[in-house]
Amino acid sequence: MLTASASASASTPASAPVPAPAPVPAGGTAADSAPIRVFLLDDHEVVRRGVRDLLEAEPDIVVVGEAAGAREALARVPAARPDVAVLDVRLGGASGGDHEGVGVCRELRTELPGLACLMLTSFDDDEALFDAIMAGAAGYVLKQIGGSDLVAAVRTVATGQSLLDPRMTERVMARIRGTDTGPRSAVPAELDRLTPRELEILDLIGLGLTNRQIAERLFLAEKTVKNRVSAILGKLGVGRRIQAAMIAERFREPHHDLS
Repeated sequence: MLTASASASASTPASAPVPAPAPVPAGGTAADSAPIRVFLLDDHEVVRRGVRDLLEAEPDIVVVGEAAGAREALARVPAARPDVAVLDVRLGGASGGDHEGVGVCRELRTELPGLACLMLTSFDDDEALFDAIMAGAAGYVLKQIGGSDLVAAVRTVATGQSLLDPRMTERVMARIRGTDTGPRSAVPAELDRLTPRELEILDLIGLGLTNRQIAERLFLAEKTVKNRVSAILGKLGVGRRIQAAMIAERFREPHHDLS
């Protein structure tokens, strides 16, 4: 279980950003590569201390900064230049109903598109998961996660991969199907920017098909599909495939595709 030492100081200030590393020389080995730079946001100092100690025990991870609140994080992250931001979903204690950490994720992803945000929460909350996915989060894990699993999660999102439990994602997709009873004709302007072929690909993304499966279905080269998917994400203004899938699911007519 992810816990922190109770002996953590009650007044330790958030650390200053660690200077960005120099570029790795060409031909360098894995051992020479720069460590994964991580920024922490959590309003509980004991949690921050525990996560910092856990991550910095790994030779390939360095914590470059931390914050206790949203404004502090938004001010410090750009200067710290992390690869991964570990963000608490709910700030302000257990009574905080707003998903303020998700808002931080959204703003950071707008300013720093290459930043991977890993959402950390004590609550198994479908609404927060949905908001996190749509904000561009790369992963969503519970604070009850084991220490080694959290380290693995940081490494996973640092490589550009998503870390969203398929069961949690399916719950959110089911929620969209079951509760979105509004008029399906209200298609957002973003979809109008897509070509008929892109709408066809988006529909297949919404069905959960991989690039290879889409290529086989449409008799296209897999590289062509990859390029089309990148174009679709750009036109929709989202950074991750799962976001596009949710848009496709929300605006699909029953028993019909988007095109």
